[in-house]
Amino acid sequence: MDGRGRIAQSLNWIARLCAQPPTGAALRARPLYVPDPAHASDVQRLLQRCWIRLMRVRLPRGAGISAAIALILGGLGYGVMKGGHVPEIVAFLEDTRDQAANAVGFSIADLTVTGHNQLTKEEVLAAARVTGRSSLLFLDVDATRERLKTNSWIADATVRKLLPGQLQIEIKEREPFALWQKDRRVSVIADDGTVLEGFVAPQLLTLPLVVGRGAESRAKDFLVLLGRFPAIRDQVRASILVGERRWNLRLRNGLDVRLPETEVAGALEQLVMLDREVKLLTRDITAVDMRLPDRVTVRLSEKAGQARQEQLKELIKKGKKGGRA
Repeated sequence: MDGRGRIAQSLNWIARLCAQPPTGAALRARPLYVPDPAHASDVQRLLQRCWIRLMRVRLPRGAGISAAIALILGGLGYGVMKGGHVPEIVAFLEDTRDQAANAVGFSIADLTVTGHNQLTKEEVLAAARVTGRSSLLFLDVDATRERLKTNSWIADATVRKLLPGQLQIEIKEREPFALWQKDRRVSVIADDGTVLEGFVAPQLLTLPLVVGRGAESRAKDFLVLLGRFPAIRDQVRASILVGERRWNLRLRNGLDVRLPETEVAGALEQLVMLDREVKLLTRDITAVDMRLPDRVTVRLSEKAGQARQEQLKELIKKGKKGGRA
């Protein structure tokens, strides 16, 4: 120990390290040692000697070529990943593999697609990524099934391959249930709220229309309930979900029916009764408010409102004349 309380340690361990580097358990067992700054010059000289010793090591024949090839391959790999070309290379390799398998008799010679109604056979095969160059030998049944289910029309799928050359695909399609309008865009939805298409084919224009945020997921329950009252359902042009809480009905004649948040079935029963007894839905009104449980409020049209005002004025005049008499 020197005068400053430091333990003097020999630098022979560095020399031994340069002469024969420790490996394995010896390397893991060696304690970490940080040389004292006072011995920095000695450490530098020893490191220089280690470097010179390493430079004199004779590399195996071909090591330089191997290193160059590794460097080139590494650069190519980095460029491929950086440029986003990995999918293209994977597709090329898979295609090459499939062609080799097809050449020895594992091509898809017999292809059957069943269960499709809204989709064409070509659309099903495109979703499955099955082409004329695909090989049955390397076709992954589970992966193909999962790819098919990514198509919104396909609820489930079964894929069977029978070597050497038969492939069977059976799908279960979702049925179009309603039209859903949100932000002025109309989509076709299934009964579980899945958006099937972002446009409406002419043959689907007769589907019921629901409008508003969240209406797609609540459409089934409400439309099934509305179906219990065909006298009302047949007059509805659109069912509008307000605030994701309650429904309004827009009738074909422009009349708005504001339903309550709860007890919707009771409100619809009352509406059927009022229409049967007083022809409420065909009167000159613009809205029927049924949100309060103890009353039904109607809003007259502008024309009917003016007529009502004139009628009241006449009644008031007659009342005044009768009073003077």
